[in-house]
Amino acid sequence: MGFIREEIRMIRERDPAIHSNWEVFLYPSFRAMLHYRIAHKLYLKKHYFLARYVSQRGVRKTGIEIHPGAQIGKGLFIDHGNGVIIGETAVIGDNVTLYQGVTLGGTGKEHGKRHPTVGNNVMISAGAKVLGSFRIGDNSKIGAGSVVLSEVPPNSTVVGVPGRVVRRFNMQLPQDTLSHNDLPDPVREDITCLQKANSVLTTRLLELEDEMKRLRSRMSEMEKEGEEKDEP
Repeated sequence: MGFIREEIRMIRERDPAIHSNWEVFLYPSFRAMLHYRIAHKLYLKKHYFLARYVSQRGVRKTGIEIHPGAQIGKGLFIDHGNGVIIGETAVIGDNVTLYQGVTLGGTGKEHGKRHPTVGNNVMISAGAKVLGSFRIGDNSKIGAGSVVLSEVPPNSTVVGVPGRVVRRFNMQLPQDTLSHNDLPDPVREDITCLQKANSVLTTRLLELEDEMKRLRSRMSEMEKEGEEKDEP
């Protein structure tokens, strides 16, 4: 019952679309986590087949695939969730939010720790892929569609393909204010910088052309004056 109460509290805090506690039982996130917790207990007891059986039943019902070996803290919320994949050696901290299509995966068939470790209060937006054995620091945000292949420091915002840190220590906020629609656009910022640089260069070029015209005009005047002095 403690798990159910915690899920109700957490979902009602993070999803404004919910209107009653009973709706929690219809949420894919709740059903996926219920299957995961059962499968994880079986996995820890080395009942691997049963663990995968329970896990795959959860996948078919929710579209969310969580390997029973993954380690997940308190307060994981998977919004909508279809297509979310969490690998075997993934580690997820407390109060993490994942949106649909997120993958916490590996980069190949290596053994050992091969999936990411996600810190506390992290938000990973729709379609983002986090691939490899590294850490996503606490209070960080991963933008929609990003592909993250290397470690992310705490309190960072990452966007792009491949993902890059575009903001550090802008805010240290609780999970419920990590808005995934308030992310910078590095491509637009780069284009804006290039436009400004191009404008400065164009202005300077025009100034140089004016200076060259004045110099040519002055040289022409000096040549005429010299010719006039040479005349008898």
